[in-house]
Amino acid sequence: MKKLLLLLSMVMVFSLNAMTLPITGSVYDESGNPLPGVTIVEKGTTNGAQTDKYGKYSIQVNDTNSTLVFSFVGFQTEEIRVGKKQQINVILYTDVQQLQEVVLQDASSSSLRKRLNATGAVSRAAGPSYMVGESNPFHNTESYDAIEENIFHKSADKPLSTFSIDVDAASYSNMRRFLHMGQLPPKDAVRIEEMINYFHYDYEGPKDDKPFAIHTAKTRAPWNEDHLLVKIGIQGKKLAMEQLPPSNIVFLLDVSGSMNAPNKLPLLVSSLKMLTNELRPQDKVAIVVYAGAAGLVLPPTDGANKPAIIEALENLEAGGSTAGGAGIKLAYKVAKEHFVEGGNNRVILATDGDFNIGASSNGEMQRLIEEKREEGVFLTVLGFGMGNYKDSKMETLADKGNGNYAYIDNILEAKKVLVTEFGGTLFTIAKDVKIQVEFNPNVVQAYRLIGYENRKLNDEDFNDDKKDAGELGSGHTVTALYEIIPVGVKSNFTKEVDDLKYQSQTITGDTDELLTVKFRYKEPNKNTSQLIEQPLANDSTFDEDENLNWSATVASFGMVLRDSEFKGNLTFSKILTMAHQSVGVDEFGYRAEFIKLVNIANRIQ
Repeated sequence: MKKLLLLLSMVMVFSLNAMTLPITGSVYDESGNPLPGVTIVEKGTTNGAQTDKYGKYSIQVNDTNSTLVFSFVGFQTEEIRVGKKQQINVILYTDVQQLQEVVLQDASSSSLRKRLNATGAVSRAAGPSYMVGESNPFHNTESYDAIEENIFHKSADKPLSTFSIDVDAASYSNMRRFLHMGQLPPKDAVRIEEMINYFHYDYEGPKDDKPFAIHTAKTRAPWNEDHLLVKIGIQGKKLAMEQLPPSNIVFLLDVSGSMNAPNKLPLLVSSLKMLTNELRPQDKVAIVVYAGAAGLVLPPTDGANKPAIIEALENLEAGGSTAGGAGIKLAYKVAKEHFVEGGNNRVILATDGDFNIGASSNGEMQRLIEEKREEGVFLTVLGFGMGNYKDSKMETLADKGNGNYAYIDNILEAKKVLVTEFGGTLFTIAKDVKIQVEFNPNVVQAYRLIGYENRKLNDEDFNDDKKDAGELGSGHTVTALYEIIPVGVKSNFTKEVDDLKYQSQTITGDTDELLTVKFRYKEPNKNTSQLIEQPLANDSTFDEDENLNWSATVASFGMVLRDSEFKGNLTFSKILTMAHQSVGVDEFGYRAEFIKLVNIANRIQ
């Protein structure tokens, strides 16, 4: 009997030692993209596993005291104790210093390039980037419109500056994607106004029946203390959900072969599922897809039937060529057939921008979008992916369609655009919003508008109600900055010309005002604009304005990323100091993330 008990005890101990715990999970980068090829090792053993092309893994460990080590070239190694967890999902953060050291040691190694490219974090010296999750490289065909930076204008020669507002923020999240990959963004991918307007500013809302309030402030330019920096801020009226009109929305989704990547169609589906959960019973959604051909996969369905909308999204698969023109035409046709008078009628195009338009020309497609805009159907554009991303095409489509343009690089950005800023993204409270600033030449020697290079208008366009301009959404803020050289300050940025023979050289007038800001806007369903004017006093005081300080910090970062000729003594290190001093209220952590991005850029340079 004793021998039998001893034998049973030995069997139980052996069985317990032989038992293992199954652990599963996924590994992502800090943008939320799945990471393939990550090595997972049970610490102190040779037991290991690797993530598949979707970033998923499974491993058997010895017991709850085991520790898993997650490692991948270009990322910081993470160690996690198993404990009672059966599923462990991990985010790996880019290790920029390691990437630089590896590339410098052996930039010619083909195997090393493959490992680097698999992370999506490629040194500028290492060649074109590769798609996350794809084993085969492809040619990088991303495209950006060239930006010719605004210069200084003498106020005596050109006293007016006119531009259209811009609430797009795609450039910021796209810039973040490049930094997370371990490289600085291309200069033309950096649109400073979109970086500034990525953030919410604490402006007071309108107190009258106007759709927005205007705020101005001035301080010294942080990159040149002899210059002034003037902020013009707009706060759109925020409408409560119950005040928002019913929506007639058509999701126009690119399901072509180019969308077959983890950070494209899967992220697109997850993003629109979040938007679907925000819909009310009075809202309707239809889904049009396009690949080799365009088709209606979900007829208009009200917001109370969320399961049907979500099921249609989850059934999408990528494949085929890209007949974008047919898709756009079908989406507008569906939107017009179910048009809601006084409602929010909108097509939401989600794509990487790598589409052809079939038999139609680019010009014809733009004219179609402009025509539908005039009929009350607006266009919002959501961009996804990398490598073949067509930023220039996406921005143009949104601009012509009276809508906004966002780049979704991770699920948190999707939440920001489609949930947190739901009203501003989808509900227009004012259209064709233009700004014209008149500078007083008695006190302003020269000025330049920071950013908005592709939003400039001719001065005569300000009073022309036929001229299209930007839109303002519910609760949106818009911020613009002007750098000013005061009269009497010597500057290399102002060039002398010969005296004019037929023009008066004498400037007379008041010195009490620095400038006057004029706004024009139209109500969403009207075609006649309204005018608002607001002067800014010329005095010796500088405003203690947190909004101005933070926007100046973000503009400074953009200027250094663009290597602007006007950046003065700015460095990433100085911008870090400015950011810490001006961070202010940061409800959603966007400003803390900005500081991390400056840190990454500082290590890359």
